[in-house]
Amino acid sequence: MKSLKEKLIETTNFLKEKIKLTPEIGIVLGTGLNGLTNEIDILQSVSYNETPNFPVSTVESHRGNLLIGTLNNKNVIAMQGRFHYYEGYSMQEIALPIRIMKELGVKILIISNASGSLNPLFRKGSLMLIDDYINLLGTTPLVGEYDASFGNRFPEMSEPYSQRLISIAEEIALEHRIPIHKGVYAAMSGPCLETRAEYRMLKLLGADAIGMSTIPETIVAKQIGLETIGMSILTDECYPDNLKPVTLEEIIEVASITEPKLSKLVSELVKRI
Repeated sequence: MKSLKEKLIETTNFLKEKIKLTPEIGIVLGTGLNGLTNEIDILQSVSYNETPNFPVSTVESHRGNLLIGTLNNKNVIAMQGRFHYYEGYSMQEIALPIRIMKELGVKILIISNASGSLNPLFRKGSLMLIDDYINLLGTTPLVGEYDASFGNRFPEMSEPYSQRLISIAEEIALEHRIPIHKGVYAAMSGPCLETRAEYRMLKLLGADAIGMSTIPETIVAKQIGLETIGMSILTDECYPDNLKPVTLEEIIEVASITEPKLSKLVSELVKRI
């Protein structure tokens, strides 16, 4: 069985031979958030299926391609679909693409997701900048094999998301009249949605939104020194005293309706950094 470092080296070398530019910004596109690809001048597309050691996305709306190109004259690499713990992948597998991005030249990481709102002031269809997180996944990608080349084994997490990038994003939102919130994102393993009792617990813990991703990528990004910003489209309302059933189709529909605002925010952010 290959070690994490061996996988990292093999996959990085494979992509370096294929990719014709050096990306400086990495983007992770979450559930229902493919619209941003229309803003990217795509020069190359590499399927996860043909990339050695890459997991394969099994979730509807996660198309499974690495997109390489330019966005507002910046070289970018975008993950058109991510991986989740509930798909059966290890935390190390989920976060491997972030390590590869670093090796390819990425310095700034933009992570997006679809999540449920726990804060009654944050309504369905709005955007939230992630200011901090609560990890309820039960583990992290740093557990297990370690090599000094991975970065600090004990990364400090006082600022998992860049306050500099958050401030720029808030300025952009104000200028373009994009309603936006800032809050705490929590992640649980899924794939079932949470119970009313769990939503009450999450609110007591201080979470404003709940999802099933993003935190593993954030932890590794922090370890390897990527400046990171996280953004959520709030696709459903998880208010325990007025909880209504929701389907994946409804979540994707809300994400697709709100996605143009996120695309505008990301596009302008890339222009200014």
